[in-house]
Amino acid sequence: MSENTFGTGQPGQDAFPPVEQLSYEEARNELIETVKILELGQMGLDESLKFWERGEALAKACEAHLDGASQRVEAALHRADQGDQTAEAAE
Repeated sequence: MSENTFGTGQPGQDAFPPVEQLSYEEARNELIETVKILELGQMGLDESLKFWERGEALAKACEAHLDGASQRVEAALHRADQGDQTAEAAE
């Protein structure tokens, strides 16, 4: 398993890459780490809220990736089914 590095920005910058630029795996891995950090409960309210909001955005990104994958599978199955019907009609 490859290692991911989160929070690679410079002080004063948004250290996290934009959620929209993350692959499913990157978003999922960061979400797992975010949940672990929140479960520790060692942050103040403001910092916890920032992590919670980032986690929400990551979860939505993961859901969007999975929805897209599901649609691609459905389309591929539909094309395969159409191909089978065409082959049967040709016989």
